[in-house]
Amino acid sequence: MKSTTARRVALSAVVVTALAGVAACGGESSGDKAAGRSLTHANPLAALRSAEKSTDKADSAEVRSTTTIGDTMSMTANGALAWGDGMKGNLTITYTGGKLAEAMRKAGTSSMEARYLPDAYYARMSEQFARQSGGKHWIRYAYDDLAKLGGGSGAYMKDQMQNTTPNQSVKLLLASGDVKKVGEEQVSGVATTHYSGTVDVADLAGKNSGLDASQLSDLKKQLSQAGVSTETVDIWVNDQDLLVKKVEKAKMTAGTMTSTALYSHYGVRVTAKAPPAADTKDFKDLMKAGGASGGGGTVSGSSSTASGSGVSTS
Repeated sequence: MKSTTARRVALSAVVVTALAGVAACGGESSGDKAAGRSLTHANPLAALRSAEKSTDKADSAEVRSTTTIGDTMSMTANGALAWGDGMKGNLTITYTGGKLAEAMRKAGTSSMEARYLPDAYYARMSEQFARQSGGKHWIRYAYDDLAKLGGGSGAYMKDQMQNTTPNQSVKLLLASGDVKKVGEEQVSGVATTHYSGTVDVADLAGKNSGLDASQLSDLKKQLSQAGVSTETVDIWVNDQDLLVKKVEKAKMTAGTMTSTALYSHYGVRVTAKAPPAADTKDFKDLMKAGGASGGGGTVSGSSSTASGSGVSTS
């Protein structure tokens, strides 16, 4: 494989990890609606069921998040996502540290625009990347292609990317069977109730995804190889029964994964459309250009981010 092609394919694959990992991330809750009001739910399961429904019905929100995975990457994401009619939205992703940030800097940028649509997401790369890809700035990652390339983890990522909403963190706690009310806390001036639990990632993947037996077996193997078994999930809910904050943590072979998300302005209008086809390169075409053996392994590792649970197995 030519060196420029190898760098292009490797960079494309590593971006998969970052974009998938922020699919369910978000921004800070506004304080004028919930401040000073009492939180009435006493039963954790009843409170979580109400929060799950209310957050799902909100359809959209402004988002802000931070994610770290050992020394592999640290990043921030800001923007807005909508989920009322399939996943769509716009985020600005900035790489602040780790190997991924270094790879992006070598490609000519430390941040990029990401667009999410129901069937694919798009990443706008640097001018340096465009010079190496026929003048095209955008990479299109079709969920079907990622599912085929990533084995069980790719199929799981497709399922999660197409169905992920902020209330997925609430669903995780409901399905875990291990939920406790931590207490009432202030989050950026907003009165909230804090809930916490521990999730068996592979078990929940089997219960809450459309994977067949073979795909699920492959996913569990990849999770095991990455050293991922359980993760802790903490959420904060306001008296509107809306998710204000979530923190997910898991220990991995690559280091500790921590994802913190804050949500605000539920119901905000979100518009997102595909970039011009003439300025877009399809990820599967990049892989073909790079050679099946050289690129396939990279994609299989990088696309194994389980975005719904917040766990990356790359």
